[in-house]
Amino acid sequence: MADSIPGWLANALGEVRAGHAGLVAARVGSEAALGKGGFKLTSAAFDHGGDLDPCFTADEEDAVAPPLEWTAPPPGTQELVLVVEDPDARDKKAGGDKPFCHWLVWGLPGQKGMILEGEAPPRVGKNSFGNSEWLLPDPPTGAAPHDYVFQLFALDLPLVQMPGATLDELESEMQGHVMGMALLTARYAREEGGDYDWDEEDGAD
Repeated sequence: MADSIPGWLANALGEVRAGHAGLVAARVGSEAALGKGGFKLTSAAFDHGGDLDPCFTADEEDAVAPPLEWTAPPPGTQELVLVVEDPDARDKKAGGDKPFCHWLVWGLPGQKGMILEGEAPPRVGKNSFGNSEWLLPDPPTGAAPHDYVFQLFALDLPLVQMPGATLDELESEMQGHVMGMALLTARYAREEGGDYDWDEEDGAD
């Protein structure tokens, strides 16, 4: 339920719904870690809470992941992990209680940096369709805008997982090691037919 979302997370996200309680940030993050030392995640393609351009979604051919940029994480950060989830879509194969995972990236150096538009990150894990890539947003036609929450975690240790790991595998290693966290949310409403439909797709392992 929406009231189970930690207050600090609700304040950071703004408009919240029940699905936001399932975000990774709600389980491994904390109020102390959020924005620690001025740690911030931004994108040249959209503002926090703004609309995601169709060129990053299933509504356009040759769509790619959006560009991201972040400030210096807290001192002592060994690695950065990026998780992008849609709390308005449920991963049924994960029991139906977790948001869809659109992107799972790690191996990012613990320093100020960026991911360019369409750039291949160092290590990418399985999204909710079981593919190691940016899962193109494609919410049901006519549905209210979905949130796509970009969660960047600063860890005090490097992860050992190889590319293709799952979110559950990474999350188990992240527990207790999050030094800082930055959040960025985009919204998108699908206006035309796409390649798949959240209501029909069962999700991925």
